[in-house]
Amino acid sequence: MSSFRFLTGFILLLSFSNLTLAEPSKVRQTGSYLSYPAMQKFINRMQQKGFNRNYLLQTFSKITRDEDVLRKVNSPAEAKPWNIYRKIFLTQERADVGVSFWNRHHRALKAASQQYGIPEEIIVAIIGVETLYGRNTGKHNVLRSLTTLAMDFPKRQSFYTEELDHYLRLIREEKIPNPASLKGSYAGAMGLGQFISSSYRNFAIDFNGDGHKDLWHPEDAIGSVANYFSRHGWKPNGDITVPAQIKGRFYDNIATTDAAKPKYSLPQLAQFGVTPVSNINSTRVALLKLQGDRGYEYWITGDNFYVITRYNHSPKYAMAIYQLAREIKRRKLLKHK
Repeated sequence: MSSFRFLTGFILLLSFSNLTLAEPSKVRQTGSYLSYPAMQKFINRMQQKGFNRNYLLQTFSKITRDEDVLRKVNSPAEAKPWNIYRKIFLTQERADVGVSFWNRHHRALKAASQQYGIPEEIIVAIIGVETLYGRNTGKHNVLRSLTTLAMDFPKRQSFYTEELDHYLRLIREEKIPNPASLKGSYAGAMGLGQFISSSYRNFAIDFNGDGHKDLWHPEDAIGSVANYFSRHGWKPNGDITVPAQIKGRFYDNIATTDAAKPKYSLPQLAQFGVTPVSNINSTRVALLKLQGDRGYEYWITGDNFYVITRYNHSPKYAMAIYQLAREIKRRKLLKHK
């Protein structure tokens, strides 16, 4: 059997023929992904979208499975409880470097905030959580990561196949000669703000006016993050979240641990024994339950909190952004007193 696989793989690389082997989940892939029926289907799909078939065959003949990507995608940080998760991102270093980043790029941040209505500290916090302000933009080959996940991660195969599709179109649109040249996260996210391919194509902007949408450039990243939030419904001057006061026995009936879209009014929350510790300016709200160091924390979240979860669907992520943004702003104000 192993001799047969070697021979068919050899013939594939020479002739680029459409051979059908066993399903990916049943074999350990050692050569390129051209032997996968799903890859042949994907190549046909992209050819129909105007890509040269030989270009696609040559591109994917060099791509092999990335085992590290598959390990990491099965153990995301968002699986950790809030009291552990928050300590990853709410650090003195991340806050202090955030102030430095803000000071260094204050013109671009001010311009983005004025144009899109997004608070400067939120933009800074996003870039801080995602890449520590550009220090850690990822070392994975994006093409290889997305191909691995599209072909060998059945749980989200459809999603990553779409992202691989978007990636190839992004490469073509941005006139990047080598599709394997971009580096990013294990999940294929790119640049300071870690945009996936579809977000890159739909929401990245050329904010510095040099003719390129370069998310590794701070100014383009700042403008693109602001544009992303604006396009997802950020409400200027709206609040994000406030701690909740709870009493009685019924509040847990409406508490959620996921990124629920706000659907209650404050009077409706009060009927369940939930009131905000301070005013929250939001059309609709939800009650979020998180695991703290001393039991559960309850937060009233608004429309803008939900918008943050459109960037990353974890409410723990959105809470980390909110708290880091506040701390960065606090430290910046202290340094300017």
